Amino acid sequence: MGLFTLFASFDPPIQAAIGLACLLLLAWCVQGVAQYVLLHTVPRIRDRMDMRWARVVWHDQVLQRLAHVVPSVVVQVGIAAVPHLHPAATVVIRNVAVAVTALQLVRMLMALLDAVQQEHEQAPDGVPTATRSIKSYVQLGKLVLMIVGTVVMTGALLDRSPLILLSGLGAMSAVLMLVFKDTILSFTAGVQISSNDMLRVGDWIEMPQVGADGFVVDIALHTVKVQNWDKTITTIPTWRLMSESFKNWRGMFSSGGRRIKRMLRLDANLVRFLTTEEIDRLARIALLQPYLEGKKQDVQQTNAALRERLGDDAVEPANQRRLTNIGTFRAYMDAYVRAHPGIHKDMLLIVRTLEPTGEGVPVELYCFTGTTAWVEYERIQGDIFDHLIAILPEFGLGLYQSPTGKDIRAGWLQGSSQKQ
Repeated sequence: MGLFTLFASFDPPIQAAIGLACLLLLAWCVQGVAQYVLLHTVPRIRDRMDMRWARVVWHDQVLQRLAHVVPSVVVQVGIAAVPHLHPAATVVIRNVAVAVTALQLVRMLMALLDAVQQEHEQAPDGVPTATRSIKSYVQLGKLVLMIVGTVVMTGALLDRSPLILLSGLGAMSAVLMLVFKDTILSFTAGVQISSNDMLRVGDWIEMPQVGADGFVVDIALHTVKVQNWDKTITTIPTWRLMSESFKNWRGMFSSGGRRIKRMLRLDANLVRFLTTEEIDRLARIALLQPYLEGKKQDVQQTNAALRERLGDDAVEPANQRRLTNIGTFRAYMDAYVRAHPGIHKDMLLIVRTLEPTGEGVPVELYCFTGTTAWVEYERIQGDIFDHLIAILPEFGLGLYQSPTGKDIRAGWLQGSSQKQ
């Protein structure tokens, strides 16, 4: 009673100042209580529940920003109880408190969006596993929140309805569309990319027109970041991924096999028929034994039929069926690759002879390794072709190689010695 009498004895301005101070002190105390409850009690309940929605809604950052909403709410509710405060000052303080409340609510909702993104990108044990990024949606949500929050705060500070400001923004729609053109294009492209599953975080893509060749490390609203093989980062506008073409290697990784498509260019001058002695020698190669045994029987049967039909003319080499060194090498190449432990046995495997060119006779190998890892893939491919190149002399074959200065000089010296 004495304090109330003492307070009533003060002048009205002093009473208003004391009332404001008490209101601010009350707001500070209530914030302290709210922070203790939200940051100490609620997390314990959240940890006991161990549910994804609880980790999102009751995220530490969300709870901390929610506690910051309390003081401005206390001020805007209790400002009317401050005695002898000028009505204009009451309106101004209340409007500022409303604007601060709107600001803190926007910050809390943005923290909630961050918590949603973080939970989406984390597995239950905390290991990042998400491949479809929602970062573009989160950024768009933040942009909408900032626009709405700015309108509400401006309306509160001007003591005008936000609907009046929104109606004014409607008249500026053309200007807004021009300002946010890239945002609209990027969001539309992001929705199409996500709905059609065209791109994920971790995909290896190639986009030569922008210098991108590597793994996607981030998909945002406006940009997609690609880490190239030299560890540089290429930033691609999201809308360009819909307006231009790019190659995604995800199918290769998911198939479990990586393609080998390489050819050996053989010297055409070395292609010939095999002699009987050479066939017998090659028949001792374990990988060729099934092939040569079957071919020998086919050749003998065909030549016997030719002798019956042609008589003495069947002894002519051109009238006989014979094995070639390039055909036998192709059979060895097929058997060797099929027996290689690093080759995928359930995928297509072809060894074929292509059209001869001025650079020799191409023999192409088309198959898939049993791994998609780059280093292991190169090792397997290198081992196969090292062996195939080294074994060519066993078949009387060799690689085509354009003559070098050493070859020309050797030929010139040989010609000079013959003239002498």
